[in-house]
Amino acid sequence: MNEPIKIENTDIMKIYRKSENILNDIQNIIETSQRQAYHAVDTILSQRNWLIGYRIAEEEMDGENRAEYGLNVIKKLSEELTKVYGKGYDRSNLYHYLRFYKEFPEIIDTVCRQSHIRLSWSHYRVLLQVSDPIARNWYEKEAYEQTWSVRTLQRNINTQYYYRILQSQNKELVEKEMQEKTADFQNDKLEFIKNPVIAEFLGLSTNPDLTETELETSIISNIQKFLMELGKGYAFVARQQHIKTEKEDYFIDLVFYNYILKCFVLIDLKTDKITHQDVGQMDMYIRMYDDLKKGADDNPTLGIVLCTETDEDIARYSILHGNEQLFASKYKLYLPTEEELRHEIETQKAMFYLQQKEK
Repeated sequence: MNEPIKIENTDIMKIYRKSENILNDIQNIIETSQRQAYHAVDTILSQRNWLIGYRIAEEEMDGENRAEYGLNVIKKLSEELTKVYGKGYDRSNLYHYLRFYKEFPEIIDTVCRQSHIRLSWSHYRVLLQVSDPIARNWYEKEAYEQTWSVRTLQRNINTQYYYRILQSQNKELVEKEMQEKTADFQNDKLEFIKNPVIAEFLGLSTNPDLTETELETSIISNIQKFLMELGKGYAFVARQQHIKTEKEDYFIDLVFYNYILKCFVLIDLKTDKITHQDVGQMDMYIRMYDDLKKGADDNPTLGIVLCTETDEDIARYSILHGNEQLFASKYKLYLPTEEELRHEIETQKAMFYLQQKEK
């Protein structure tokens, strides 16, 4: 979300002002109400997470061996809550909620029932990466006052912006550079809508179209059909499946399960020339998928990275190191060849561009 939460003045009736232009007035009403709705949802989400952490901390204090007891509490809670509410209550999330309370213990006054939350939960989750309390408080203040988006905040933490500002003799130059490099992050009006944390909180499924361009949507849709029509044991699992690390949210374009190979097959589409980072990211997906999804009887997960660059449409296969022989002798029989994938991508691109010309 581009604007952090600001609790004050949430009643749109107090904000409304009539002008001589009815269209502008109605557009202002619609956009203001949307912003207030987004802010209200995220405020409640942050309050919920803090209160969950607060309650876990109280329970933790009652245990004799506090650290071990706390971990057991989180483990049991995660199992029970996931059964009832599904996503959003795994051990990692519950631990984040506990840390949120511990790092920001006074952000909510439970006695007076007052909240001083100023940012979105996504902002606070990023702030938890900062171990230095002085730096964390500075980032929180700047994010609120300068209305940093989540991506801007993440970049500034990653690039040690606070410490560079402190050490610089020309602070304005450092600030100007930061603003230039984060301009695109600040202008992403769909950042809130694409936020998977909000979607999970509201019990909604993430809209895949919001995270894809038209060309990507067309290619991914047809690659999905293409694999299903191969007749080599592919069963569709998910599209734009959300998977997250400590710092980032990712979306795997397509996930299949091959019941002949007994393994998951992940497909990720890139709109530029394939890079080592793309392959590395796929290897990360594979490792996470094997940790989170693979059953005891399943074979190692396989990943395919597709590149849509006009001059070099290629596929790159990734699999965990140590299983190259399994890949060569068994998996290759049931995978589409690079030539087949290249031809399918080229066909879909040609059809897409032809449709655009017709429009």
